[in-house]
Amino acid sequence: MDNLERLKGAFIQALGVAPDTDFEALAYGPTQGWDSLAHMTLVAEIENTFDFMMATDDVIGMSSFGNARQIVGRYGVQL
Repeated sequence: MDNLERLKGAFIQALGVAPDTDFEALAYGPTQGWDSLAHMTLVAEIENTFDFMMATDDVIGMSSFGNARQIVGRYGVQL
């Protein structure tokens, strides 16, 4: 499984979205179920998946799947 699929898996696990979801459309707020509690679950899932801890600014700034992709990339994960 490549890293992009692993990232999608973290979203599937944390937010309960379907595997065939349009991940690029996922955003905090408009995406059903992506509330503050689910956000922290998602952060933990991403950190566990890729074995790093996000800085507070990254936790706060992660407002979409696209943002998550960029943030994960900054921690050296090739997507």
